[in-house]
Amino acid sequence: MATLMIQGTTSDAGKSTVVAGLCRVLQRRGVSVAPFKPQNMALNSAVTVDGGEIGRSTALQAQAAGVEPHSDMNPVLLKPETDRGSQVILRGRVHGHMDAMDYHAFKRTAKESVMAAWQALESRFDVIIAEGAGSPAEINLRQGDIANMGFAEAADCPVILVGDIDRGGVFAQLVGTLSLLSESEQARMKGFVINRFRGDISLLNPGIEWLTARTSKPVFGTLPYLQGLLLDAEDSIGLTHAPTQGGTLNVVVPALPRISNHTDFDPLRLHPQVKLTFVGADQPIPAADVIILPGSKSTASDLAWLKRQGWVDAIQRHLRYGGKLLGICGGFQMLGEWVEDPDGLEGKPERVEGLGLLPLTTRMVAGKQLRNVSGALFGDGAAVTGYEIHNGVSVGRALERPLFDLSTHRDGAISDDGQVMGTYLHGLFDHPEACLTLLTRLGLESAQPVDYRAHRERELDRLADTFEAHLDIDALMNLLGVAVSPSR
Repeated sequence: MATLMIQGTTSDAGKSTVVAGLCRVLQRRGVSVAPFKPQNMALNSAVTVDGGEIGRSTALQAQAAGVEPHSDMNPVLLKPETDRGSQVILRGRVHGHMDAMDYHAFKRTAKESVMAAWQALESRFDVIIAEGAGSPAEINLRQGDIANMGFAEAADCPVILVGDIDRGGVFAQLVGTLSLLSESEQARMKGFVINRFRGDISLLNPGIEWLTARTSKPVFGTLPYLQGLLLDAEDSIGLTHAPTQGGTLNVVVPALPRISNHTDFDPLRLHPQVKLTFVGADQPIPAADVIILPGSKSTASDLAWLKRQGWVDAIQRHLRYGGKLLGICGGFQMLGEWVEDPDGLEGKPERVEGLGLLPLTTRMVAGKQLRNVSGALFGDGAAVTGYEIHNGVSVGRALERPLFDLSTHRDGAISDDGQVMGTYLHGLFDHPEACLTLLTRLGLESAQPVDYRAHRERELDRLADTFEAHLDIDALMNLLGVAVSPSR
């Protein structure tokens, strides 16, 4: 078995993308490969084939590798609930809730789960492409590290460092990061990849020559900036979620402080007939055809944020003028009359008043619902696929008018006048039939289908083609002693 670890000089340097691209390159060359992220902090997650939960970007990397996502691929997932505390998920299952200091003390136990999961993958795949988190040069987090060099040292694997030249200062990023590592870690760092380069590569060559001479380590390639690349994000909404241009259906989404699975909206970002806008804190709330309340890791606290930000009045005005409203997961729970969390599963124990737009009450209960589902939109049979990740159980008269008829149960609710809809289903726009029918119900005339699943495959192949052209794949595999056939 061979493991190669991809680390980055900063968050969002391109680690997730590089891992996905390498997984697809190797998959196309006939290599049995799996992604691995020892520790991830993210609110975008996915349900695995074994009924667990992992980061959404790791699930995408599994798709790139041509394998089903498994909880072993992301053994530690931290889902922030406050600025100081997170839900801790070990090998796909909720372990508990910890603040930062408690988790720091817990890392020794977490490391055992990390190494056990890695060894389980080791027995099933020929190559593992591992991904670090943040930067290995975060000095305050070095003790007990399991996310970057701590894992690489324990697994005795080579490391490649990725720097983002689009941010500027890429040579300082690479040299500075390397200089802050220990001697054994510096020896483990086998070279660099420069990411998101624009322009004439000949202008960069003097810098690459200097970097190689300064560090005695090679640059394995310079990846160009890929315009319009749209793949499932690891977590933050970021600059890539600026309002989309054009489109006849105006969709507005509040960017909740604990927004989860905002990847639900990627098909709408892609759709040529939709203008999608995320509205953050203290930003004016624009007029819209559709308001969608997204998922939330802390429903009650995000509901309080909505109220403080003026969304209640905006939603009421929106509905008076005939607008449509859709709630997804936590957003669905907010549409009801009450949200109850007596055991403090998502924060402090409390009972808060919902928006009162659907006659239902949600109670947070231990035992998270984790399942991949398929079925159809209730009433017209349009196919839908998706997944559920939630603690809450909703009850009430609203559920008598469901939105989806799934293979195992009915899901969601529609108001009597059809203006308000809610569902627990994530990924509801991914299937082209569901996307077309839902957008029609939300008011889009002459709606066109968009197949986001096919789009993912095209983007992954686009990545692989770019990597084949701009990275020395053979040299990377030689680090592992693995011979791979030419690209098919």
